[in-house]
Amino acid sequence: MTELRIMRGREWARPVRPARREVLSAVPEVEQGRPPLLFVPGFGHGAWAFAEHWLGHAASRGFPAYALSLRGHGGSEPAPEATLRAYAHDVTQVAASLPRQAVLVGHGAGALVVAHAMARYPARGAVLVAPVFGGWGMFATAVRRNPAGTLPAVFGGPLRLSRAQLFSRELPDEEARRHVARLGRAGRRAQWALLGEPQAEPAVGEPPVLVLGSPDDRVTPVSTLTRIARRYGSAPLLFPGMGHDLMLDARWAEPIDAILDWLEKEPAGR
Repeated sequence: MTELRIMRGREWARPVRPARREVLSAVPEVEQGRPPLLFVPGFGHGAWAFAEHWLGHAASRGFPAYALSLRGHGGSEPAPEATLRAYAHDVTQVAASLPRQAVLVGHGAGALVVAHAMARYPARGAVLVAPVFGGWGMFATAVRRNPAGTLPAVFGGPLRLSRAQLFSRELPDEEARRHVARLGRAGRRAQWALLGEPQAEPAVGEPPVLVLGSPDDRVTPVSTLTRIARRYGSAPLLFPGMGHDLMLDARWAEPIDAILDWLEKEPAGR
């Protein structure tokens, strides 16, 4: 594969500061030549959110699976002033280090990071899970549903999502509390970027893109899923009865199996 690098004048003049990044992985027992998957968690989440279920499940179906903690998240280096651009840099750097051209899988605001990374890295394909692309409409919805957890982020504080926003009632309370306790925070400058809707440049090579989520998600409404899917020329794949964190919810296997089925049928999986 010929590696393609897209460099802008600003990136030459003001390069992103290097950072130590946590990457967790699970690989198949027998190499099957399938493209690696790079999972990118949303704001406040780390690689642990995918290591819980999806990494091992993907590997069991023959896909090498990696999960990245963006700088300032999980076990990566602290970065309280990290920007959306720095997060996209993390994704492109880790993707470029993988043995083959990767499929990028972003969750929540991590899907927005993936969209920006695709303008710089020639992904084999991409999956946007419950994508949070920002905008005042989504912000207004978040304030209405969780004012105490959302308003502090406007003033540089942490964005705190509630159990009701993240998970369905099917997930046992003990598990939900364990996951919520692990949530961290994104850089305030990256959070502020979500008040607008930072448009990503066109993806390199027009890779296939799958958008999926839940009609019962209390963070990303169906109208947003539909709008983002149309941007990539498709319709969203929906999983009723699940919360925003599909990879941690009670029926976590359904969406990852659908993703892997899609990859096996699309050119990205061949």
